[in-house]
Amino acid sequence: MTDLERLQETIVACAKCPRLVAHREEVALKRRPMYSNWEYWGKPLPAFGDPHARLLIVGLAPAAHGGNRTGRMFTGDRSADWLFGALYRFGFASSPDSKHREDGLILHDTLITAALRCAPPANKPSKEERAECLPYLIRELELMSQVRVVVALGKIAFDAFLTTLPPRGLTLASPRPKFGHRVSYALDGGVTLIGSYHPSQQNTQTGRLTVPMFDSVFETARELLG
Repeated sequence: MTDLERLQETIVACAKCPRLVAHREEVALKRRPMYSNWEYWGKPLPAFGDPHARLLIVGLAPAAHGGNRTGRMFTGDRSADWLFGALYRFGFASSPDSKHREDGLILHDTLITAALRCAPPANKPSKEERAECLPYLIRELELMSQVRVVVALGKIAFDAFLTTLPPRGLTLASPRPKFGHRVSYALDGGVTLIGSYHPSQQNTQTGRLTVPMFDSVFETARELLG
């Protein structure tokens, strides 16, 4: 077993945040009627994808009836349709569909992780909960020195990635990079950080994020990776 695999086992067993533990387990018991035949995952989510990836995607947190149900990052909800559709179009995924963790989907040169590993109530983690989860992201990045492009889905993910720089001995630029859609920054350590609006229904159904806008992020990532 590799160090990265051991880290993911540690993440899955994590119970640091009582509020998140209670919420993820309650959701797993009080299933939505449409998912009544599902055995919910109901635990923290490990990263998913290629352990040797050069592209790292950082999300906010698992969805209560998405990742918290299926046991895989960005799987089983509308956000998954947007993300994996884009990844497929640019050659980063074997399929545009991500339904459950045993569906055979493969990511190419890509790994998906998150700032928070448990589904938070109302999708709003506290500052303390984000701080508790940050060491997992720091350690993943320490173990994945080959990462060259990071796509941060939303401001919380963007800021979480920036916060990992000093603990890894890297310089955080001043002024601090600011989140925006398709803004990119060349950072210390040879990584380019690209911001993207999160493909949540709050953004996609209001037109704040469109398919061409989202595709442009992964087109940039593909160009940077060659």
